[in-house]
Amino acid sequence: MHRFRYRENELYCENVPVRKIAEQVNTPFYLYSQQTIVDHYNLVDQAFSNFDHLICYAVKANANPEILSLLASQGAGADVVSRGEIYLALQNGFPAEKIVFAGVGKRPDEIEYALERKIYSFHVESEQELELINQIAQKKHQIARIALRINPDIEIHGHPYISTGKAIDKFGIEVKTVKELIQRIHEFSNIALIGLHCHIGSQVTEIKPYGEALQVLNELVEEIQKQGIELQYVDMGGGLGVRYKNVMEDPHGIELSPKILVESLRPQLECLNTRIIFEPGRFIVAQAGVVITRVLYLKETAGHRFVIVDAGMNDLIRPSLYEAYHEIVAVHQNAASKQPVDVVGPICESGDFLGKERWLPVLHPGDLLAVMTAGAYGFVLSSNYNARPLPAEVMVHDDTWEIIRPEQDLQNLWT
Repeated sequence: MHRFRYRENELYCENVPVRKIAEQVNTPFYLYSQQTIVDHYNLVDQAFSNFDHLICYAVKANANPEILSLLASQGAGADVVSRGEIYLALQNGFPAEKIVFAGVGKRPDEIEYALERKIYSFHVESEQELELINQIAQKKHQIARIALRINPDIEIHGHPYISTGKAIDKFGIEVKTVKELIQRIHEFSNIALIGLHCHIGSQVTEIKPYGEALQVLNELVEEIQKQGIELQYVDMGGGLGVRYKNVMEDPHGIELSPKILVESLRPQLECLNTRIIFEPGRFIVAQAGVVITRVLYLKETAGHRFVIVDAGMNDLIRPSLYEAYHEIVAVHQNAASKQPVDVVGPICESGDFLGKERWLPVLHPGDLLAVMTAGAYGFVLSSNYNARPLPAEVMVHDDTWEIIRPEQDLQNLWT
């Protein structure tokens, strides 16, 4: 569900013609629909309305301060994985008591930083990490609130780079070790075990893996209760997938509805008898953002047609990194017949492409294209490769728009 529509053959973001923005902002740039972000957050929040819950936005998906501030104002918490993300969350309105800190490689200074700011909880991913948090908390005369992140060994049938819940993945603690740590938790004098955490991966479009993870979580909750420990919450992770294909044909289409997910899992969620935390990132911001790029040249080699545009893998790396599919559409529709083309960028890599064998109308230099569903893991993964400045980011609200991050200038490339 998103707010990008054609009106009289012109692409609009909410009530603003994309072409009008491109007349004043250098391409390429990221363009976001504020209402789409709010709509998607509300879909998730309302899905859990019958439970004591906290929706912690995964800051890694898109960390623009305006987007963070918007979600904080809606009541969201923050799922963070670094000191920088803690800083951004606090600076943009997220209360410390709504921040949970995950990640397999927390540095000692990051643990200290989080303790000093009294975040809600650490999601612990190894026994050594638990020992280190305990030591640092001891030195600071604090009690560190933690949840143990389990690795349930569950397959999500997605790209291996975004799977996080299989036994061979680096994330979480295997169930056997979690059970041992529960038995020994009293040995950690400055630790309070208040939760369990599980995150099986990203772009999950099936209910079954969530159900399998909750089954493991429920069994562990029972074991913890036998130890006389009352948990405050169970964090079932995030990873809710979105639609990347045919998003313009069906702008209301949702790959997996949060409401259907929660209703299907209701018996298992009720058995937990704790607060539930859910950590969506992609679901909230992916369809809210697009990359607007301009055609530079057309080229045909050995019968192969290339559309060379000014956005490259430095701006949106997902197609090159994950072979991810993003729908590409013309900002101005025309009646010209379509032909298969490769949409490629200006970077000195053969892997620099936005889409291959895409059926697009006949294009000309100067024409604008929109790369859809780019609001998550887009700008946050951009780089200065080939000494190219980071693109601008623009937010639309109804019939107004503003630059929420200016294009990087050359003087600041390496400062």
